Amino acid sequence: MSRVLVILPTYMEKDTLPVVLTKVLTQEVADILVIDDNSPDGTAQIASDWASQSRRVHVMNRPGKLGLGTAYLAGFLWGLDRGYDCFIEMDSDMSHNPLDLPRFLDEIEKGADLVIGSRYMRNTISVVGWDFKRLILSKFGNFYASTILGMKLSDITSGYRAFSRRAFENMELGNIHSEGYAFQIEMAYMASRAGLKIMEVPIIFTERASGSSKMSKRIVREAIWLPWRLKLRKLINSFSRSAAKDPQKSGRRTEG
Repeated sequence: MSRVLVILPTYMEKDTLPVVLTKVLTQEVADILVIDDNSPDGTAQIASDWASQSRRVHVMNRPGKLGLGTAYLAGFLWGLDRGYDCFIEMDSDMSHNPLDLPRFLDEIEKGADLVIGSRYMRNTISVVGWDFKRLILSKFGNFYASTILGMKLSDITSGYRAFSRRAFENMELGNIHSEGYAFQIEMAYMASRAGLKIMEVPIIFTERASGSSKMSKRIVREAIWLPWRLKLRKLINSFSRSAAKDPQKSGRRTEG
């Protein structure tokens, strides 16, 4: 593995960001890109201070809350332009343990294109700090999306992931428009549609110790409708390809 980039989207993460940066840098396996959406608590300044002290830390400042999906896409493009070979999605609130990074990288080295950190592998639940309602919502959301899309993944909404460079070179990132849980679902689906190798590794997810969850009703609604939108897109694309091969099926006549 030559170059690894950990992408950390931030908004109001001044308390936890230094801890995450310390743990990732200690492992000496990756560079870090912090993408801050104009946090009013000074998160961006903290990230800039770290960047001034370490050449492995980089910062992208954005003008406002533009969404998790757009943050990751911006980070992917930034890393692709700079020659990185592996891209890690990770939360900045200590929900994801940086000590798990080597296991993600091992799977990428073995040929995986997308490695998902699963909270629900082998019929277990590896979540700390969630109430019953939040847990049921997450479990049902995974079952719902995976079933509709026909994907055999235990945790399609997990936000702790690793992508190979080859994955992005074979996916149409410009067609990804979702955010939140929906973004993770869409990325996994697009990777599957591209014929890429997807693996899961078990993780323990820990609810953030400070700040508030960024879950909203809008994010939940988007995740509910996305699988059906992806299915419809697939049907339309299949019909278009069929019509292109046989114009008569699309109602057009050919000259004889």
